[in-house]
Amino acid sequence: MQRFILVRTLHSFIALWIISVIVFSLIRISGSPADALLPEEATADQIATLEEYWGVNDPLHVQYFEYIANMFKGNFGDSFKWRGRTTRELIAQRIPATLQLAGVALLISVVVAVPLGILSAVKKDTVPDFSGKIFALLGQSLPSFWLGILIILGLLIASQNIFGEPWLPPIEYVSPLDDFGTNISQLVWPALATGYRYSAVIARMTRSALLDVLREDYVRTAYAKGLTPRKIVSRHALRNAFLPVITIIGMEFSFFIGGLVVTEQVFNLNGLGRLMVDSVLYSDYTVIQALTMVIVAVFVLINFAIDILYARLDPRIRYT
Repeated sequence: MQRFILVRTLHSFIALWIISVIVFSLIRISGSPADALLPEEATADQIATLEEYWGVNDPLHVQYFEYIANMFKGNFGDSFKWRGRTTRELIAQRIPATLQLAGVALLISVVVAVPLGILSAVKKDTVPDFSGKIFALLGQSLPSFWLGILIILGLLIASQNIFGEPWLPPIEYVSPLDDFGTNISQLVWPALATGYRYSAVIARMTRSALLDVLREDYVRTAYAKGLTPRKIVSRHALRNAFLPVITIIGMEFSFFIGGLVVTEQVFNLNGLGRLMVDSVLYSDYTVIQALTMVIVAVFVLINFAIDILYARLDPRIRYT
């Protein structure tokens, strides 16, 4: 197990290094900071001065090693658009909203999808199973941003008819430490819109994995010994069927971190997704570069945690 952890850690660093080279190269190919910060009539001296200030006139290998060294120190550089603000400050300010939204959406997905998937598998080809299939099909067919727009329109109409004034998305993110009620009211609707989409994926995976396990010989032996269906499912089948479900849950959380761009725009949440959109619009290369590496690091870390969790859930898995 220790050897596996060391090897897997090495693989993670190699993956991060490859991604860092790709991201660094694409950012440098996309242009110079002068293209975003200076007007078209800027002189050659002005361009050279700005490029020297941002260090982009050095050889590429020098820029890359300096970028890696600063990244290990937690220094991602200064923002082009938000003058006087470092990239680390911007990410630290926006990441709580995205993490909380991803966590609430994932919680909703798991709480809804896992019991529904288990019920569909146990009650195969019955009304609960067909209802679960329709739920999953609708969830995978409806884009989360479109569902979010429908929720906003529904809230606008309902609040106008009931309270006489329209409900509008919040202007600024409020921390749960400052006002828990306002925080929940901000996150519950985008979490429902996003969580429904991914609950459909988790429900279908739970149903499929559990059906495969229920066909195994040891399950039939448990039935022959007189164990109740509840004990067979909870003590034997579910634990073995949960490995692919764990993978899907972990990957969905990773997608939440990097894929909430449209949802945050629709619900006016100042998270990482909206920060990425603003950075692309204003060609803020340092922020784009840092955000990409943060999202990649989350993917790598979650994959690493899932691999370790496999051995804990299934004693048949042994890493050498």
